[in-house]
Amino acid sequence: MASTLCSSSTCTPTPSSLFSSFTLRRRLPLVGAFCMLSLGLSNLYTPSYSSALKTGCVLSLLRSKLGIRSHSTIRMEANSTTVPSIVVYVTVPNKEAGKKLAESIVTEKLAACVNRVPGIESVYQWEGKIQTDSEELLIIKTRQSLLEALTEHVKANHEYDVPEVISLPITGGNLKYLEWIKESTRE
Repeated sequence: MASTLCSSSTCTPTPSSLFSSFTLRRRLPLVGAFCMLSLGLSNLYTPSYSSALKTGCVLSLLRSKLGIRSHSTIRMEANSTTVPSIVVYVTVPNKEAGKKLAESIVTEKLAACVNRVPGIESVYQWEGKIQTDSEELLIIKTRQSLLEALTEHVKANHEYDVPEVISLPITGGNLKYLEWIKESTRE
Protein backbone atom coordinates (compact mmCIF):
# COMPACT_ATOMS: atom_id res chain seq x y z
CA MET A 1 0.00 0.00 0.00
CA ALA A 2 2.76 2.51 0.84
CA SER A 3 5.11 3.47 -1.95
CA THR A 4 8.83 3.57 -1.20
CA LEU A 5 12.04 4.16 -3.09
CA CYS A 6 14.35 1.23 -2.43
CA SER A 7 17.94 0.61 -3.28
CA SER A 8 19.88 -2.47 -2.30
CA SER A 9 20.85 -1.00 1.10
CA THR A 10 18.03 1.38 2.14
CA CYS A 11 14.37 2.10 1.70
CA THR A 12 13.30 5.73 1.79
CA PRO A 13 9.62 6.49 2.25
CA THR A 14 8.07 8.91 -0.22
CA PRO A 15 5.65 11.60 0.89
CA SER A 16 2.76 9.51 -0.42
CA SER A 17 3.73 6.66 1.91
CA LEU A 18 3.77 8.97 4.92
CA PHE A 19 0.25 10.21 4.19
CA SER A 20 -1.44 7.35 2.37
CA SER A 21 -4.94 7.93 1.08
CA PHE A 22 -6.15 5.22 3.48
CA THR A 23 -4.70 7.08 6.48
CA LEU A 24 -6.18 10.38 5.32
CA ARG A 25 -9.59 8.82 4.70
CA ARG A 26 -9.55 7.35 8.20
CA ARG A 27 -8.28 10.43 10.05
CA LEU A 28 -9.65 13.42 8.13
CA PRO A 29 -13.26 12.99 9.32
CA LEU A 30 -12.07 12.80 12.93
CA VAL A 31 -9.81 15.83 12.59
CA GLY A 32 -12.50 17.74 10.72
CA ALA A 33 -15.16 16.88 13.27
CA PHE A 34 -12.86 17.96 16.09
CA CYS A 35 -12.17 21.27 14.34
CA MET A 36 -15.87 21.84 13.67
CA LEU A 37 -16.85 21.09 17.28
CA SER A 38 -13.95 22.97 18.83
CA LEU A 39 -13.68 26.00 16.60
CA GLY A 40 -16.76 26.19 14.46
CA LEU A 41 -16.45 26.46 10.69
CA SER A 42 -16.48 30.27 10.70
CA ASN A 43 -13.49 30.33 13.07
CA LEU A 44 -11.34 28.44 10.57
CA TYR A 45 -10.95 31.70 8.59
CA THR A 46 -7.48 33.20 8.46
CA PRO A 47 -6.18 35.88 6.07
CA SER A 48 -3.93 33.37 4.29
CA TYR A 49 -7.01 31.36 3.31
CA SER A 50 -9.14 34.36 2.37
CA SER A 51 -9.10 33.72 -1.39
CA ALA A 52 -9.88 30.04 -0.89
CA LEU A 53 -12.76 30.91 1.44
CA LYS A 54 -14.13 33.51 -0.98
CA THR A 55 -14.24 30.93 -3.74
CA GLY A 56 -15.64 28.29 -1.41
CA CYS A 57 -12.82 25.81 -2.07
CA VAL A 58 -11.92 25.20 1.57
CA LEU A 59 -15.55 25.02 2.64
CA SER A 60 -16.36 22.63 -0.20
CA LEU A 61 -13.40 20.43 0.70
CA LEU A 62 -14.39 20.34 4.38
CA ARG A 63 -18.02 19.68 3.51
CA SER A 64 -17.14 16.85 1.14
CA LYS A 65 -14.66 15.24 3.55
CA LEU A 66 -17.05 15.58 6.51
CA GLY A 67 -20.08 14.45 4.52
CA ILE A 68 -21.99 17.71 5.02
CA ARG A 69 -24.63 18.40 2.39
CA SER A 70 -25.37 22.09 2.09
CA HIS A 71 -28.95 21.55 0.89
CA SER A 72 -29.96 19.68 4.07
CA THR A 73 -28.12 21.86 6.57
CA ILE A 74 -28.70 25.48 7.40
CA ARG A 75 -27.37 28.31 9.47
CA MET A 76 -30.02 29.28 12.02
CA GLU A 77 -30.30 32.92 11.02
CA ALA A 78 -30.85 32.04 7.36
CA ASN A 79 -34.21 30.28 7.52
CA SER A 80 -37.72 31.45 8.43
CA THR A 81 -39.13 27.93 8.98
CA THR A 82 -37.05 27.53 12.14
CA VAL A 83 -36.63 29.50 15.34
CA PRO A 84 -33.45 30.35 17.23
CA SER A 85 -32.75 27.15 19.14
CA ILE A 86 -30.47 26.05 21.96
CA VAL A 87 -29.07 22.98 23.64
CA VAL A 88 -29.39 23.08 27.43
CA TYR A 89 -27.37 20.96 29.86
CA VAL A 90 -28.88 19.95 33.19
CA THR A 91 -27.34 17.43 35.58
CA VAL A 92 -29.45 15.30 37.91
CA PRO A 93 -28.41 13.03 40.78
CA ASN A 94 -29.78 9.73 39.43
CA LYS A 95 -31.72 7.85 36.77
CA GLU A 96 -35.12 8.28 38.44
CA ALA A 97 -34.72 12.04 38.83
CA GLY A 98 -33.52 12.29 35.20
CA LYS A 99 -36.48 10.33 33.84
CA LYS A 100 -39.00 12.32 35.88
CA LEU A 101 -37.55 15.71 34.94
CA ALA A 102 -37.08 14.80 31.25
CA GLU A 103 -40.68 13.61 30.93
CA SER A 104 -42.08 16.71 32.63
CA ILE A 105 -40.05 19.00 30.35
CA VAL A 106 -41.30 17.30 27.17
CA THR A 107 -44.89 17.02 28.50
CA GLU A 108 -44.94 20.77 29.17
CA LYS A 109 -43.57 21.34 25.62
CA LEU A 110 -40.58 23.17 27.07
CA ALA A 111 -38.36 21.06 24.81
CA ALA A 112 -38.68 18.90 21.73
CA CYS A 113 -36.27 16.27 23.02
CA VAL A 114 -34.29 15.38 26.12
CA ASN A 115 -31.38 12.94 25.90
CA ARG A 116 -30.43 11.23 29.16
CA VAL A 117 -26.74 10.40 29.43
CA PRO A 118 -26.04 8.11 32.40
CA GLY A 119 -22.77 7.47 34.16
CA ILE A 120 -21.12 10.87 34.23
CA GLU A 121 -18.95 11.88 37.14
CA SER A 122 -18.88 15.51 38.22
CA VAL A 123 -16.05 17.08 40.20
CA TYR A 124 -16.86 20.49 41.64
CA GLN A 125 -16.34 22.80 44.57
CA TRP A 126 -19.29 23.25 46.92
CA GLU A 127 -19.26 25.04 50.27
CA GLY A 128 -15.47 25.18 50.26
CA LYS A 129 -14.91 21.46 49.62
CA ILE A 130 -14.10 19.47 46.50
CA GLN A 131 -16.99 17.08 45.77
CA THR A 132 -17.25 14.13 43.39
CA ASP A 133 -20.66 12.72 42.45
CA SER A 134 -22.11 10.28 39.95
CA GLU A 135 -24.81 12.02 37.95
CA GLU A 136 -26.89 11.80 34.81
CA LEU A 137 -26.70 14.54 32.17
CA LEU A 138 -29.80 15.80 30.40
CA ILE A 139 -29.21 17.27 26.96
CA ILE A 140 -32.26 19.35 26.11
CA LYS A 141 -33.10 20.74 22.65
CA THR A 142 -35.50 23.68 22.68
CA ARG A 143 -36.27 27.18 21.48
CA GLN A 144 -34.10 30.01 22.76
CA SER A 145 -37.27 31.86 23.78
CA LEU A 146 -38.14 29.05 26.24
CA LEU A 147 -34.90 29.21 28.25
CA GLU A 148 -36.37 31.29 31.10
CA ALA A 149 -39.47 29.06 31.43
CA LEU A 150 -37.31 25.93 31.21
CA THR A 151 -34.94 27.26 33.88
CA GLU A 152 -37.84 28.00 36.23
CA HIS A 153 -39.30 24.53 35.60
CA VAL A 154 -35.98 22.87 36.39
CA LYS A 155 -35.52 24.93 39.57
CA ALA A 156 -39.04 24.06 40.75
CA ASN A 157 -38.68 20.33 40.02
CA HIS A 158 -35.04 19.63 40.89
CA GLU A 159 -33.67 18.38 44.19
CA TYR A 160 -30.44 20.42 44.06
CA ASP A 161 -30.31 23.83 45.74
CA VAL A 162 -28.54 25.24 42.68
CA PRO A 163 -29.29 23.05 39.64
CA GLU A 164 -27.08 23.34 36.56
CA VAL A 165 -28.92 24.96 33.68
CA ILE A 166 -26.58 26.17 30.94
CA SER A 167 -27.39 26.78 27.30
CA LEU A 168 -25.44 26.74 24.06
CA PRO A 169 -26.74 28.16 20.79
CA ILE A 170 -27.55 25.89 17.88
CA THR A 171 -25.99 27.71 14.93
CA GLY A 172 -27.12 25.29 12.23
CA GLY A 173 -27.97 21.71 11.43
CA ASN A 174 -30.43 19.39 9.72
CA LEU A 175 -33.26 21.62 8.50
CA LYS A 176 -35.95 18.99 9.14
CA TYR A 177 -34.74 18.48 12.73
CA LEU A 178 -34.62 22.22 13.42
CA GLU A 179 -38.14 22.59 12.03
CA TRP A 180 -39.23 19.72 14.28
CA ILE A 181 -37.86 21.56 17.33
CA LYS A 182 -40.06 24.51 16.38
CA GLU A 183 -43.15 22.34 15.79
CA SER A 184 -42.72 20.30 18.99
CA THR A 185 -42.37 23.16 21.48
CA ARG A 186 -44.73 25.83 22.71
CA GLU A 187 -44.38 29.42 21.59
